Amino acid sequence: MGVEELFESGDPVLDLSYRKFKRLPSRVSGLMHLEKLYVCGNSLRTLPDSISQLQGLRILALDFNKMEDVPAAVCQLTNLTRLYLGSNRLMSLPPEVRNLQSLRCLWMESNYFQMFPLELYDLPNLKSLQIGDNRLKRLPPDLWRMEALRGLWLYGNRFETFPKVLLRMEGLEILDLDRNKISEFPSLKRLHALRLFSYDHNPVDSPPKVGEEVLVVGEGAAEFLEKREARNERRRKAAEQEAEELALAGEEPVIHVTAPLLPLSLTSRSGPCSPLISALIIHGGLVCNPIFSPSTYLFLPSH
Repeated sequence: MGVEELFESGDPVLDLSYRKFKRLPSRVSGLMHLEKLYVCGNSLRTLPDSISQLQGLRILALDFNKMEDVPAAVCQLTNLTRLYLGSNRLMSLPPEVRNLQSLRCLWMESNYFQMFPLELYDLPNLKSLQIGDNRLKRLPPDLWRMEALRGLWLYGNRFETFPKVLLRMEGLEILDLDRNKISEFPSLKRLHALRLFSYDHNPVDSPPKVGEEVLVVGEGAAEFLEKREARNERRRKAAEQEAEELALAGEEPVIHVTAPLLPLSLTSRSGPCSPLISALIIHGGLVCNPIFSPSTYLFLPSH
């Protein structure tokens, strides 16, 4: 479909990705019905101020452009819930990003951040933060203030030691530290909400201690999960035998619950950034899954 046809369609979703735009077409700012705008893979360096008129926007995807700064107008789109800024040339965020109080999902992977942007502390609803493939060496000691955060992607940075502040972030469900230089991991058992931890491509040969419900991805993970599955199988058999004995004795059996395991095939990785780790964001009962194409965003019910 041509660009003019897209403008006339009245569709609340507008995808102008990979159109070789150097400037956003001026007509976009007049499409007040828009809820989702994708302009990935162009050559945009900024956006016009008039884009701030699109107050109905919930999703804005600006990946794979040439932006060195977050456009000021973006920070006026106060109803945004998902913002994608990956693969640009960003080194910092403007103070005005604090205006995005509805933001739940922020992707800014493959940029040039050397310091964690503290402006994110003021986004109380941010649940998923993708800041992989940047230049971070440390995290601020008060990162625990981001209490709403459920998914944190830190792969491909420059960490040499495990950031201890992560042990205080007990709400995390997904933590990805792939492709760093961490040679030792502490026990993560205190992270009771954790369900997925990736430590692949670090100089370690086995996973850290984690809770029974946690899927681990990395060197030695398959053997670790096989042993855990065998242990759980022994427990199940013992519980079944106990139940049978109690039934024969005419007593009520005690039910023992063991956490289900995900398939071991999920622990193998074909590359440095598998879809399992870098393309799943769990937040607010939704799974946000950009599959293969950066301009394709599917929103599926989580299980």
